[in-house]
Amino acid sequence: MTNAPVKLNRAAGLGAALVIACLASAAYAAIADGAPARIPDAALVERGRYLAVAGDCVSCHTRPNGTPFSGGRALNTPFGVIYSANITPDAGTGIGTWSETQFARALREGMGADGKRLYPAFPYTSYTKLTDSDVSALYAYIRSLRPVRYTPPQNVMPFPFGIRALMGAWNLLFFDAERFVPDTTRSAEWNRGAYLIQGLGHCGSCHTPRNALGGERTASALTGGVYLDDIADEVVEEKVTPMDERTVRSWSSPNLTPARNGLGTWSFEQIVAYLKTGHNERAGAFGPMIEVIANSTRRLSDPDLRAIALYLKSLPPETKVESTDRFDARLEAGAAVYTARCGDCHQPTGLGTPVAHGSASKSAPPLAGNAVLQAPNPATLINVILYGAHGGGLAAESNGTWPWPKMSGFELSVGLDDEQIAALCTYVRSSWGNRAGSVSAADVAKQH
Repeated sequence: MTNAPVKLNRAAGLGAALVIACLASAAYAAIADGAPARIPDAALVERGRYLAVAGDCVSCHTRPNGTPFSGGRALNTPFGVIYSANITPDAGTGIGTWSETQFARALREGMGADGKRLYPAFPYTSYTKLTDSDVSALYAYIRSLRPVRYTPPQNVMPFPFGIRALMGAWNLLFFDAERFVPDTTRSAEWNRGAYLIQGLGHCGSCHTPRNALGGERTASALTGGVYLDDIADEVVEEKVTPMDERTVRSWSSPNLTPARNGLGTWSFEQIVAYLKTGHNERAGAFGPMIEVIANSTRRLSDPDLRAIALYLKSLPPETKVESTDRFDARLEAGAAVYTARCGDCHQPTGLGTPVAHGSASKSAPPLAGNAVLQAPNPATLINVILYGAHGGGLAAESNGTWPWPKMSGFELSVGLDDEQIAALCTYVRSSWGNRAGSVSAADVAKQH
């Protein structure tokens, strides 16, 4: 949550590395015998459409240049590549023959209509919290879509990860099939925010760390995670240049709790503005998050955005980041790089330079208290430094404000080596009150 957005067609690869929205495995598109429900009324379909927006289903069930919801998007995980399912009501390649009961079982139990288990890249671990009425509305909306005949590619998963039967054991270890239970000591608004974050929004899929088997570490919920996704372009001399080849790298998500290294410095209004426009005084969306905002959060109602902000601000501050050794040799070297390359815009104080209306020149978001800089894993910070960041215009489109300007990547336009970039990362992660771990040249090398 800093700097500027990347292309809207950026994959939101999830899994241990992030699972960002309504994914499904190829088997999810399998056909099963079931009696289709009658055509629902328009109000139910419209409600289901809104719920599908809240779940960002279109992002993961739409391949680049493909018809929405027809699947085929490559989802990169540490266990292989999973292709999202065709969830249009096509009888041959989609889910046109699925009954509502079969649909509900897939959403809330991770079980396809053919009896095969789904991979948790499809976040049934979160959707299990959905109410019966919301499942019915989603089913009504999906059945209202235009059928598209398309068969996604087969998953590419090395042995033994392609054995679906193993998911039974995984579920026993990491899956709790339970509905959302409102907290009667909290307000209706707070409970709505909790329902959206924990269920439809499945924010923990990306923002919660995972163990070696891909299970969420629930004791550290929403404190920041790591996932795999594409880097489709880079900024060179303020021009956006497509990458020569598909580049899949790690991305890190920030801490969403109100901790010092998370959203502690963000106000309620700033959280709402960020989700609505992709931009506020403290940050601008970039990387995979921009697609979540473009296809989901900016289309949510203002009451729902306020409910989300209320819930996030109510969480207990949690942090697992270790402070950098103040005598780390990289700090002095990093300070020199920062002064030469970054201080003009981000300022020696790390407070950044606000964007003047009508001009984005020499402006930059603050680095002090920055959630992305202080994420437990520095992958996203390294990506921005190597490849740069650029705005997608969401903020200007939404409310006339100016998004943060393009920032050229340092890999080609500046020529810093991995040691210098590691020193710079270490410096900004441990200055101006920031308290995050140091970064090594080996960390940087992984992101090239």
